[in-house]
Amino acid sequence: MKNSWAIHQLLTTVNFGTGNKIVNWFTGGLNHQVEHHIFPHISHVHYTKISKIVKQTAKEFNLPYNEYKTTRKAIVSHFNHLRELGKRPALQY
Repeated sequence: MKNSWAIHQLLTTVNFGTGNKIVNWFTGGLNHQVEHHIFPHISHVHYTKISKIVKQTAKEFNLPYNEYKTTRKAIVSHFNHLRELGKRPALQY
């Protein structure tokens, strides 16, 4: 694997709606996917505070911290991604 495990988590997970307390409660903190994957044994009630540290650390090391500000934007992105995956590949000669 090219990157460390933690960097891989930053590259492949996305948070959504983390500023919304209702979404945070309803999902049991799983809207904090980055923190959930990096710290799986820490209670979700700490993810909001931990996310500030993770975001700052990612910035310091020039690493991505993927996040959709709203749940709606995350859902739209998900369906756009599914649409792209469902397209017939172009034939190459």
